[in-house]
Amino acid sequence: MEIHRLSLTFPRFEQFVLADQIRRASKSIAFNIAEGYGRNDPLADFKRFIVMAQGSCNEVRCQLDYCKDLGYIDESDYAKYSEEYEIIGRMLTKMLQVWKK
Repeated sequence: MEIHRLSLTFPRFEQFVLADQIRRASKSIAFNIAEGYGRNDPLADFKRFIVMAQGSCNEVRCQLDYCKDLGYIDESDYAKYSEEYEIIGRMLTKMLQVWKK
C-alpha cells in the first residue's frame, strides 16, 4: 500500500505510465500468491505463481531504480523500499524452496 500511495505523488504525466506500472507490479505479488494457493493442483500451480510473484517483485525493484533516477523518490525512500522488496524476494525464494521439497 505504501508503494501505491507513494506513486500517487509522481508527476501527472507519469500516472498512466511508471506510476501505474509500479502499482500493478507491487499488487501482483500478493495476487499471484493468492491465485496460486487457491488452485486445484496446489503444488504445481503454487510453484508457478510464486515464480510469477518473484518476477513482479524484481519488476518493482527495477522500477524503484527508475523512480530514484528520475527524482520521483528520495534516497531514503529508495533505500527503504529497495530493502523491503529485497526481503520479499528472499521470502518468495524460501517459499519456493520449501514447496519444491
